[in-house]
Amino acid sequence: MPRISEMTGVDFNGVDQPYVPPKNLDISPKLTLHKNWDSEIDPVTYEVVRHNLWQINEEHGATIQRISGSPVAMYALDLNPSILTEDAEFVYFGPYMQYMSGVTDTQVKWTLEFRSDNPGINEGDMFIANDPWVGAAHQQDVMLLCPVFWEGELFCWVTNCLHQYDIGGITPGSFCPSAESVYEEGILLPPLKIIENYEIRKDIEAVYLRSSRKPELVALDFRAQMAGNTTARERILDLIKRYSAATVKGVMKRVIDNSEKSYLEKMAQLPDGCWQDRTYVEACRPGDRRTHRVMLGLRKEGNKLIFTNDGTADQDGAMNATYSGWRGSIMVAVNELLCWDQYFACGGALRHIEFDPTPGTFNCAHFPASVSTAPIQSMEISLYPAYNVLSKMIYPDKTLRKDIMCIGGTSQWPATLFRGTDQWGEKYGYLLIDPIGGAIGAFSMADGINTGGQSRTPICQLPNIEHTEQSFPVLFLYRKELPDSGGAGQYRGGLSAESCFIPHNTDVITQDTLSSGNATPTSSGLMGGYPSTTNAYTFIRNSNIRERINSVEMPDDTSEVRGDSVTLQLREENFQQHADDVYAVRWTGGGGFGDPMSRSIEDIDKDLEDYSVTEQTAHEIYGAILDAQGKVDSEATLCNRTKIRAARISGRAHKVTNRDGPVVFEVGSGLNVIDADGQHVWACAKCSADLGASDGNYKDGCIREDRPVSASNPLIGAPDRFIDDEVVFRQFYCPGCGSLIDNEVAVDTDPVLVDVSVVA
Repeated sequence: MPRISEMTGVDFNGVDQPYVPPKNLDISPKLTLHKNWDSEIDPVTYEVVRHNLWQINEEHGATIQRISGSPVAMYALDLNPSILTEDAEFVYFGPYMQYMSGVTDTQVKWTLEFRSDNPGINEGDMFIANDPWVGAAHQQDVMLLCPVFWEGELFCWVTNCLHQYDIGGITPGSFCPSAESVYEEGILLPPLKIIENYEIRKDIEAVYLRSSRKPELVALDFRAQMAGNTTARERILDLIKRYSAATVKGVMKRVIDNSEKSYLEKMAQLPDGCWQDRTYVEACRPGDRRTHRVMLGLRKEGNKLIFTNDGTADQDGAMNATYSGWRGSIMVAVNELLCWDQYFACGGALRHIEFDPTPGTFNCAHFPASVSTAPIQSMEISLYPAYNVLSKMIYPDKTLRKDIMCIGGTSQWPATLFRGTDQWGEKYGYLLIDPIGGAIGAFSMADGINTGGQSRTPICQLPNIEHTEQSFPVLFLYRKELPDSGGAGQYRGGLSAESCFIPHNTDVITQDTLSSGNATPTSSGLMGGYPSTTNAYTFIRNSNIRERINSVEMPDDTSEVRGDSVTLQLREENFQQHADDVYAVRWTGGGGFGDPMSRSIEDIDKDLEDYSVTEQTAHEIYGAILDAQGKVDSEATLCNRTKIRAARISGRAHKVTNRDGPVVFEVGSGLNVIDADGQHVWACAKCSADLGASDGNYKDGCIREDRPVSASNPLIGAPDRFIDDEVVFRQFYCPGCGSLIDNEVAVDTDPVLVDVSVVA
């Protein structure tokens, strides 16, 4: 099967196969692009206009949020605005759901190529689009593309994307977990001119709304997007009138050039090499008990970064994403780890980044694969490994090392899709937004942030429980953070949480689950850090919750509720929750950084005091010994840790050679490359034990121990509830001192991962 880079030509203007924009767009001579800009702009003007453009983009998003009124817009902030140049280079992302912007430039480039001649791109037009094979996350993420003209020339684009309430398909809400192809999902719209000469084309709008079960809400969402684009377009035109088109365009170009300059400076500080990460998706359709491998490769060659997905499972069931979705997901991590100092401007970095997956894999799927669940499965599982490979790439530079961020919470979203008749006797459908609370993974020098949101949506917020209860027929029993849910490490990952509710003022709620990461942890740790908890659903039928409520004994946990416990599968459909049935959903926390037994005594004491870690975890994972008052005994703990490390190497047949020589690269918190008499070798960062030549896998020189995956986090249950594969927690110890070098979570039949190789 050809790679993306080997594909030549596409069918149906790029809709059947993934659309990969060419370097030189074929644009109709009917369309004139604005190409005149000032190369010399004084610093004050540059800063004023640059910040004005950013404020325009922020106002754009806030306008959509205020007008839509949808909980998805208000609380999940499942939207994003962007500003792009006339030829679709990014000027700014928005700070909302970033991977929405990550697919925007492909949509705009497709529109320039295939709509500039017929029907034409003119002043006062806007194009609606949601086709994932052109450039969208999934069909519910509807884009509205607005060209901005100045004196007859296409000056720039303002665009937005919003997850809309329902655009058709076999499941209300348009997440279709049992769909086998796109024909069972919502309407597909390659870019269509829905606004022409500032007027809505009613014929196009009617076709678009006809597929929806809630056309009035979708129409309101569309008008919110139209208002956002209109606001941004008028603000940019006002800016041009004040400073001139050449100046504003010059600022746009300099924003991109500065982004490029910053990126190139960082690349110059880093060695070339290759980095890999591996994780898994579970259950591609109802009844599926397989794991589906996800591979992400990163290769650095000078200034160029190349991302691949070699070894990823084939497309299957309803878990898939398209090329643009995979690319857009990775761009989020690029933006946050390499371009954070450029204020959401990653256009310059993208000049040097290639995305080269293999089509037909489940995160680069061929048409007509099912893709409606892409953002909460395939795109999330494409995004979060990018944090790991990029973090490993930047670790060798001590200045950039502080930018490392481990995988955060909700690395697979545990969707709760529920529907029925609400408290006013009206039909409704809803996706529980609470997992947006997420968690931020650990940093290289600090703990992660408990329920700190999702890093891909920097300004997200948990919905107010009372607002959810007001809008839908549910009564929350609790929402709480969970001890031990963050990945253990020298620096601990942020804690996640759990929400629990019962029906209220309705007879029954019909629910679907749609999840992955329930058997295999997907928020893995980094450089010896442990993974966080898995997702989990809890369902208790015929409970005694009414008795407890009547006795004013509200539960703090589902374990306090008596009833019939039911194990919900990961794509369980149409199960019913009645008045006495208790339902809870738990989401993943943040991954940990570094060896847990390097965590300071003071930090463990603080964890115990804050109920972030239980006493059992403090002892079993951190090696802590507690005194009679429940405090960490420093001397006893250090002695216990020494015994644990000694036991790891006791009786092992490894021959140990300690190497003296200068450090060439600090590759990880426990791993170096050193120059040993002219030969580059892997070496333990603690004792300099030789782990083999640097052109091999350092893990081959380590002591390996395979443990049950439940040993990696106390909240992880038995995987065989959901999957047939055996999942193991592999740990790699230094044969010289017994220090933990790294971990990996893997299906037992998969080989040891070669996660890093660097070039001197």
